[in-house]
Amino acid sequence: MGCDDVKRVLYFFLDGALDAQKRQSVNDHLTHCPDCEQRSLVQLRLRTFVRQRLSPVAAPERFKLRLTRTLRVFYAEW
Repeated sequence: MGCDDVKRVLYFFLDGALDAQKRQSVNDHLTHCPDCEQRSLVQLRLRTFVRQRLSPVAAPERFKLRLTRTLRVFYAEW
């Protein structure tokens, strides 16, 4: 896996959304590439900072109801 590949999947990697093989490939690359390792650390720190500073906000019930109806229609047509 090269630097361009890591750039494309870094957010998925940090989210834990990659399969085991891709996750291992990214890990291997990060251990050998200081630039990509630094980029991943910056992104990780940014995510941590944002999560610590923002409090969770619950969606209004009306919004949840509208979203549920929209998804039902979408999946019924799909």
